[in-house]
Amino acid sequence: MDVSGTSATDENTRRPEAVKAAARQLLLELGAAGLTLEAVAAGSGLAVTEVEAVFPDRDGLLTALIIDAYDESAAAMERADRAAQEAKASAGARLLAVTRALRAWSFANTGEFTLIYGSPVPGYHAPQDTVASAARTPAVLAGIVRSALEAGELTPPRRTVPGPPLLLPEAVEAFGGVPGAPFSDVIERGIVLWSSMIGLLVFQVFSRTHDSVRDESAYFDFAIAVAAEGIGLEVPLDEDTGTTGTTEQNDTTHTD
Repeated sequence: MDVSGTSATDENTRRPEAVKAAARQLLLELGAAGLTLEAVAAGSGLAVTEVEAVFPDRDGLLTALIIDAYDESAAAMERADRAAQEAKASAGARLLAVTRALRAWSFANTGEFTLIYGSPVPGYHAPQDTVASAARTPAVLAGIVRSALEAGELTPPRRTVPGPPLLLPEAVEAFGGVPGAPFSDVIERGIVLWSSMIGLLVFQVFSRTHDSVRDESAYFDFAIAVAAEGIGLEVPLDEDTGTTGTTEQNDTTHTD
């Protein structure tokens, strides 16, 4: 690798990015299970020893890619939420904006989406280092739900969680405490919303709905609105089109 005219500081910055860029391409071509340092070296134009100097083993590289994927996808949601708040949008409109942003990122970065939401990578166990980045996505949703609760935008539920609380203390702490009745189970409901959103994205990115749904982006909006009803939040959809003007994303990535 020609480093003439390049400072050590520049090289220390560029090399990790070059390695990760090559690894992301391999995610698309081979999947995470086929990722090796040798393959990354070949794809990046670096020697294996140069790759190992940045990421000594495959697991360290996977962890870096996972953290980047969580951070980048959450950042897209956070930007969408800030824009919605600046536009004085309702909590329901904010929810639609952030879920659309995650959907757009997911279709634009299918390799990374598969890495964090697809099948587990054989032999890899995500370390604690990934937790903070992974928590950013539900934190965006929790912030919207909390704002809706404080603004009186939630409709009380018809069903409450039976029996003892179903939450771990960490989940309660992350939300800021258990709300009072009749919204004492809103955190549990928020987790249902979160898991519904990810499940829907998995179905769409992995082409499980393309042969049954005519307009997948409009269907995504509709499904988010239906899921939001579970927490008593109304998502504003255009009465004529079923959307608020969403642009059809690249929904042609099929895996079957």
